[in-house]
Amino acid sequence: MFLCLIIECYAPQGEASYSMVMPAPASGITPAFSIIIAVFNDWVPLRECLESLGRQENAPSFEVIVVDDGSDEPAPQLIRQWAGRYPLAIVNQPHRGIPAARNHGVRVSNGEVLLFVDADCRLRTDCLANLGATVFHPPEHNSFQLRLAGDLSNLVGKTEELRFRTLQNQLMQPNGCIRYLNTSAFAIRRARLDPEKDLFDVSVPRGEDTLLLVHLIEHGELPYFVANATVEHVIPLSLGSCLLKDIRSAYRERKAYDIISSKGMRIRLRNRERLRMLSSMWKTSGQPHIGRLAWFVLVGRQIIQRIVSIACRLLRRLRLLPAQPVAETAESIYD
Repeated sequence: MFLCLIIECYAPQGEASYSMVMPAPASGITPAFSIIIAVFNDWVPLRECLESLGRQENAPSFEVIVVDDGSDEPAPQLIRQWAGRYPLAIVNQPHRGIPAARNHGVRVSNGEVLLFVDADCRLRTDCLANLGATVFHPPEHNSFQLRLAGDLSNLVGKTEELRFRTLQNQLMQPNGCIRYLNTSAFAIRRARLDPEKDLFDVSVPRGEDTLLLVHLIEHGELPYFVANATVEHVIPLSLGSCLLKDIRSAYRERKAYDIISSKGMRIRLRNRERLRMLSSMWKTSGQPHIGRLAWFVLVGRQIIQRIVSIACRLLRRLRLLPAQPVAETAESIYD
């Protein structure tokens, strides 16, 4: 959410698993991309995500790593059938959450560039071709934020479209980089990774992408925004479920923000920036395919999340809330 994504710098980590690979990449050939997708009981939306990968046009070579984070049922045949279209590996691990699943995917992947997407994402047909053109010609940047879009067939999707447009337009930098990172559509060069450390912090139940952005800033870089590589995020939730997710997220993100604060950094949105975003959102919502109702829904969600965040801080000061979020249930981690 945009109320907590402006970052300013004030000062300067396996469990046993097994894999099912179908088929493996050709021996000695390194794919351009490793597309890593963490799933937990997400087999239905994942099918559409894999289908969108099968429709890619003029794409560089790629492999797909699906990390099953302890789902109740194994991957069905409708998922395995995509192995006939491109190299596909299904890797299993005990349920540990999104950050750990993504780290596992990194360890078993082979590609030059790691691309993270979610099971409920759909890549436009030219997404990988356009991303490849940016990444490999010439290799000036190390990390890349792809353009995110919402599903315009329902109100929740229109609200997401409005949110993504606002963030991606308002947080752009003059050099083409962006002060925003969303791991539903994020790529990073393997050469950029520290082999001694995991890419994602497994100690946080939510906000691992914000922590990754902070890490990049500490090293003097921001993701390069690839405007013509589009990933559509299709949220399979009702509006009520989204509101509940916002409340849980505001609570679970506290650990991530504590870590950011300990690094001598803080997240801040100036009043002028807040007003500019609200104004931009209002103008964008005037477009017929989005609508003003999306503006009111998005602002309402932001207000609720902000209230929960402030309440959590107050309760912590009064010692009525634990210093760290309680352990997550299996059902809640992938909300």
